[in-house]
Amino acid sequence: IPALLGLALALASLLPTAGARRSQDLHCGACRALVDELEWEIAQVDPRKTIQMGSFRINPDGSQSVVEVPYARSEAHLTELLERVCKKMKEYGEKVDPSTHRKSYVRVISHDGTKMDLSGVKFDGDVTSSLKFACESIAEEYEDELIEFLSHEAENVKDRLCSKRTDLCDHALHIPHDEL
Repeated sequence: IPALLGLALALASLLPTAGARRSQDLHCGACRALVDELEWEIAQVDPRKTIQMGSFRINPDGSQSVVEVPYARSEAHLTELLERVCKKMKEYGEKVDPSTHRKSYVRVISHDGTKMDLSGVKFDGDVTSSLKFACESIAEEYEDELIEFLSHEAENVKDRLCSKRTDLCDHALHIPHDEL
């Protein structure tokens, strides 16, 4: 009986680690998917479309301090995207690496309708609702950072935000840089 008790305690000590890793995989995957979706949405906007920014008050000399900026990367557009982008998580599935048992999240529905390789991808309501919830949490908590990076066409936003700025993907230096 003492041997069984020792084994049970040893197994119990492993459970939080597995749960923490599962949570880290989920949050890392949600962060990376969120950035992918935001970058895709930005790319869909006509680059000639602009929005007026600045003060609409009249200065004493009769002028206004209004400038036109590209709409795609404007704070107004990015804020609007952040409010709805996590709904796209329903288009993702979970893939488990057979050697490391780490989970990653991949699109199961392409943006352009091309057929996708879905071998080994788990796609169900639990996966998508967990991913959507994690995405919403990240979008809310890191809204300022997302707007900062995306408004200035920063390089490697996924790595800079998800790994360096937030540590959501501190384990993910080995994750391949995939494109949508």
